[in-house]
Amino acid sequence: MALVDLRDVVVFEHDFPLLSGCTLSLEAGTLTVLRGANGAGKTSLLRTLAGLLPVRDGHAIVAGVDLRRDNRRLLRQRVGWLGHQGSFYDDLTVSENLRFAATAAGRPVADIAPALARVDLAHRADVVTASLSAGQRRRLALAWLLVRRPELWLLDEPHAALDPDGRRFLDEVVTDVIAAGGTVVVSAHDDGDLSERGTSVTLAGGRVVA
Repeated sequence: MALVDLRDVVVFEHDFPLLSGCTLSLEAGTLTVLRGANGAGKTSLLRTLAGLLPVRDGHAIVAGVDLRRDNRRLLRQRVGWLGHQGSFYDDLTVSENLRFAATAAGRPVADIAPALARVDLAHRADVVTASLSAGQRRRLALAWLLVRRPELWLLDEPHAALDPDGRRFLDEVVTDVIAAGGTVVVSAHDDGDLSERGTSVTLAGGRVVA
């Protein structure tokens, strides 16, 4: 059974069609790179897979959750979302944010230190998150996902705000996630390393066209 099974999915927001008959099937343990012009539906598709947008029509199963019939909150334990804004609290320290993430996901707090070391933020563990640079916030968002260990990683233009070293580092993390059996869906504008490793899916007008 596919981890993601979308057929003719229609999603609206404020009476505007974001997805207009989107069909996509993804197996576990794969990397998928979403492509398309601005407004093609890449971010909307990722937000739908994360359970952040209601599905108006079509068949939509993600990680065993029926997005039309089940409570979409059931996805929170199984799906990790990295958008343009992090899911953390600016008034907490880096380590406090990760402790919150681990507790909310039922994961051991012992995973925090290895995650901080993995993203090269161990030296910023006690720093208030609001003081982090854009690149460091991106790394913290990755640590947040590493601590939560979701089945499905949804990354919206993850290379944004990262220097070349940061981009290579992110690609290494994604490779490790896939090797461990995780599934990653990423939107991208560049032709970096992820594009060479993953299956490319092109969107236009809110649907998959290639």
